[in-house]
Amino acid sequence: MMDISFRFADENDCGLILSFIRALADYEHMSDDVVATEELLSEWIFKKKKAEVIFAVSNGVEVGFALFFHNFSTFLGRAGIYLEDLFVLPQYRGKGFGKALLKKLAEIAVERGCGRLEWVCLDWNRPAIDFYLSKGAKMMDEWTVYRLAGDGLKRFAKE
Repeated sequence: MMDISFRFADENDCGLILSFIRALADYEHMSDDVVATEELLSEWIFKKKKAEVIFAVSNGVEVGFALFFHNFSTFLGRAGIYLEDLFVLPQYRGKGFGKALLKKLAEIAVERGCGRLEWVCLDWNRPAIDFYLSKGAKMMDEWTVYRLAGDGLKRFAKE
């Protein structure tokens, strides 16, 4: 049986959180997109309380993380949890840590009375897609994600 526990991050973990973000970005071939800093993470996660981070810990080592925040469903009339990132270090994959992290988030959602747990997945990440489907997740193929960011967001806000 694997040794696993969970702990919520605190402000002293900003460097560790950033290292997981960078490792995830590297895995997703998006390293150039990371502009987050420890200072930004401290401000937005801990001071402004806009997100939460939970670590999967094995034998005293953080082996995976999940960053999430609450969204709201008008149809359900209640909050949900949106999973922004879930990542397990390569040397710990295939041992159940990803499943345990996702299950822990599901437990948190149920404990908090949330109506759902949602996330997006890159369409080329077949191992993750197969894993999610095997856990009963449903692909929302009738929805398309749209995003305003950077200069486009600033331009539109000024119109």
